[in-house]
Amino acid sequence: MEGGKMKTNQISLVELIQILTEYRNNIIVNIKHLQEHYQRTSVKRVRGVRDENGELIQPWLQTENIDNAEYVGMGEFHFNRNTATINMLIKCKVKLAKSADQTPTLEVAGLLVNDLNSFNNYTIVRDGKINVKSLQVKISSKKAFDLLKEKGVLDAKNFDFRTEYTIQLDSLPLVPADSHYSSIDGLFNQLAEIKVLTSIISAHLKKESDVFVAEQLDEFKKHYLSKNIYINFPTTNEYTDIHEALVNGTLESRLSYKIDIGSQDILNFSKLHSANKFLNRMYRLYDKDTKEIIAKASFEMAFNQNLAVRERLISSRTKITKVDELMKPIFDDFLGLEQNGTVAAILKKVGADSLAQLLQDKQAGKQINKEEMISALTVANTKLEEYTEKIYQDKISPLVFYIGCTGVLPEQMSAKAMTAQEAAAKYPNLQFSKNEQQGTFFAVGDSIISIYTKTEYYTKKPATLNYL
Repeated sequence: MEGGKMKTNQISLVELIQILTEYRNNIIVNIKHLQEHYQRTSVKRVRGVRDENGELIQPWLQTENIDNAEYVGMGEFHFNRNTATINMLIKCKVKLAKSADQTPTLEVAGLLVNDLNSFNNYTIVRDGKINVKSLQVKISSKKAFDLLKEKGVLDAKNFDFRTEYTIQLDSLPLVPADSHYSSIDGLFNQLAEIKVLTSIISAHLKKESDVFVAEQLDEFKKHYLSKNIYINFPTTNEYTDIHEALVNGTLESRLSYKIDIGSQDILNFSKLHSANKFLNRMYRLYDKDTKEIIAKASFEMAFNQNLAVRERLISSRTKITKVDELMKPIFDDFLGLEQNGTVAAILKKVGADSLAQLLQDKQAGKQINKEEMISALTVANTKLEEYTEKIYQDKISPLVFYIGCTGVLPEQMSAKAMTAQEAAAKYPNLQFSKNEQQGTFFAVGDSIISIYTKTEYYTKKPATLNYL
């Protein structure tokens, strides 16, 4: 086999991934080699649920690979949002079949399901350390081959589409020596507002679809399919007792370094409440006729025309936090209690004008068709998520990756390290979890960057495509 270790380390792993992404349609990966040499980085999950005795009840359906090809298309690379981790998502064609007799399931709720996708993540870098040492690939584009050779990644003389090459990853520096990162000023508040609105919209859509009716969604659920026609089997841990699993070596533990961005008032996005939790914290949903308060209200009930919402009478014992102050104007505006323009501004920023107009019409007293609202909510949800993902991939994830790999801030971000006690004294509105109390904090512009450790567990066994 032609190929081998490269002669020079001319580019970083991050730059190599940019090339592999650009030419992903011209490169195929030896999946058998990847699986044989892969060490999983998380706890193995098995399909099914456990009964009251801990016995595993497996799904009545299973997936079968449509082919057992040696090669698959180059996966999509994704940077983790708060660790120095890069995953490669690989897609494989599968079909559903009955577990009892392997009878194929070809149709569900009027939809052909004989050509589904199974998605498997392979961690290339875990917490700033290489997890996949090399990739065995074939290349169909001479232009891609020449570029990889020029960058010192391929130790090969001539292009040959029949040849399998080795792209060695473990000899590459992880980040470029001359890395530059843009300012993160204002990003937290911008993303926090989007996250709050996304949470409200997602809560509305939990059991709704702009394509399928309720009966179809029920059929999908019975066949372990999501409303987006993704395979969605119930899963549980392989072990039943974590302490026993650690003692017998089934599980291993490691420290993972988490890197978060926040503001001088809110430490990170985990401090934000879920939409339904905040709805019950600050508001009351009630029946218009009987005035009866709905216990455990949720946004799924929002499409009931006989329900209305009002502000909750806040007890003097309830402490209003900076999280409340950020979230409440968005909720007030969305619920029509106060027209402050916050929601419309967010929606217009991401190009979701149709929902902005519908909400404006609703607040003006116009009757809104449920299907039209669900469609607008679905479109807005997608646009909000895409906008968020772009900010992360362009500005936040590369910075997180750099810090996680090097252990320091980039040179252009000079800031003195603070303990949690020092940060709390300087910024009294910040709230710290148990793990965060042991962290290190940096004030960069109007942002706070947090670095703290968290114990993670993983199954120390080779992964296969059946691992979830």
